[in-house]
Formats: sequence, structure tokens, C-alpha cells
Amino acid sequence: MRLDDYRTSDNVGDERGQSFGGGGGFGGGGGLLPLLFGIVGSRFGIGGIVVLVIGAMIFGVNPLGLMGGGQNAVPAGGGPAISQQGAAKACSAGAASKFSCQVLANTEDTWGPIFAQQGKEYTPTALIFYSRNGMSGCGAAQSAMGPFYCPNDKRIYLDTEFYDELQNKFGVGGNFAQAYVIAHEVGHHVQDELGILGQANQRQRAASTKESNAIQVLVELQADCFAGVWAAHNRDRIEPGDVEGGLKAAHAIGDDTLQQEAQGRVVPDSFTHGTSAERMKWLKRGIDSGDPARCDTFSTGADG
Repeated sequence: MRLDDYRTSDNVGDERGQSFGGGGGFGGGGGLLPLLFGIVGSRFGIGGIVVLVIGAMIFGVNPLGLMGGGQNAVPAGGGPAISQQGAAKACSAGAASKFSCQVLANTEDTWGPIFAQQGKEYTPTALIFYSRNGMSGCGAAQSAMGPFYCPNDKRIYLDTEFYDELQNKFGVGGNFAQAYVIAHEVGHHVQDELGILGQANQRQRAASTKESNAIQVLVELQADCFAGVWAAHNRDRIEPGDVEGGLKAAHAIGDDTLQQEAQGRVVPDSFTHGTSAERMKWLKRGIDSGDPARCDTFSTGADG
């Protein structure tokens, strides 16, 4: 994907080089991780724990922010202040940082006009870089969680070393796959801006375990479709092989594929992100249509 001539976003902060150790984080032998595992295990069983550890690694919302009652489970972390000077410094930290900032800027310039066509105003999200450990409004951030969107502070959190993991662990290379990572998280912000995310959370709080998982699948598939809509509005910057790379990434992080690799079996009732086929289908629907109205997973269901 050609973004080398594109501007970088001013909505960027940086937690790299800061220390977030101690009892409030996920690291070490204590803190929130055992508690979170206990909650998930009691509600979802071993399948839920597998999905939490593996599924949330890729293109997921921070489980602390979206689990039932999770928005109040951890006090807001504050996070770094956003300034134009700070953003410029963060974006110049390396090639991966610059590209991420260019993708974010491109999503701003894409979703702004789309919202305007609907008589709405788009308020951009911010991208926060961190290294290994960070702090979000949804609690501690850790690189093993992968990129995530926190609805409490309306920010995306990213450790750019995840791009290496995407290549080395999942065999997905190319900068379009990296852009898809960010575009998916921006898709969650679009849901937040439209009130969809809040409505989904309300429904989950009143739902059974199986129903809550099914709702989360619809949330994730819609974010995939929104990522496709973003791509469709930037066809002039997409290069041969980019779309195939994005679809390969979507396939690699389907719940069925991840569960089969992790535990040798698939537990459909524990899916929270959708199957590989569903993720590919909804990403492609967004790319083919370029229309966010075609991304209404809640009306059509995961099968579309």
C-alpha cells in the first residue's frame, strides 16, 4: 500500500520508554491477570480462556473494556497527552511508527467525509504507541494482547513489534496487513462514534454466555467490514497483492483457526471474533462495496 507521500496524524501519543510495572499491570505473578482469568473461566470455561489469550491477541477490543461490567473494572489510566509536537516525535521513531501514523491520518481523511455525507461529524481516535507494557483507560496494556481499542478513552493502543509477530507467527507480511490492523481498530472507534459499541455492550450485559459471545462476533465482523470500507475508499493506493494479503490476515485470525492450532479442537459457542471464512467475507464485503451501510452485521447475522 502506497502511503509514503502521506501526512502523519497529529492524534498520536507515546508511552514507549515509560515504566508501568507493579501490581496494577498484567505482568509478573500477580496483578489483574489471574483475576481476569478467573472471571473468564467461571463464565466461559476453558474455551473462553483460550479465546481471551489468543483471540484478543489479534484485532480485538481490550477484554477489560468490553467484558460485562468491564468498563468500571479498572480506573482510567490517564495516558499521555496528545500534542502536535509529541505526535511528530512519536511518528518519527521508526519506519513502523511512521507508517502507522500515516495509516491513522488516512483513516481520518476517509471517515470524516463518510460521516459528513450522513450529516454527522467524525471525531478521530488517537493512536498510542507503547512497548511491551502500557496503560490505557481500560487498564493495563501488554504486547501479548495485540492492538486494541479502548472505548473508555477512545484510543487505540499498539506495540509495533506486533507487526513482526504478524509476519513470523502468522505468516502474514506486507504493509497492507499492517494497515488492516489499524483500520480494524479504527472500525471499533467508528462503532463507538455511531453508538453501536455501547448498544452491543448493553445487550451483552443482559445476555447469556453464548448470546454474549455471538454479539461480540458481530461487533468484530462489522469492524472487519469497516476496515474494508476504508480500503475501498483508497483503491488508488492499493497495490497488487494487497487485498490478498489482507484476506490472508483475516483468515489467520479466525476463531476456528486459532482454536484448532491452540487446543486441537473448535468450540463454536466460545467464538468471539468469527470464523476465518466469516472474517474474510466481511472484510471483502467492505472492500467490494465501500458502503458502511452494507456492514450491518447485527441485521444480517454473521453469515450475511
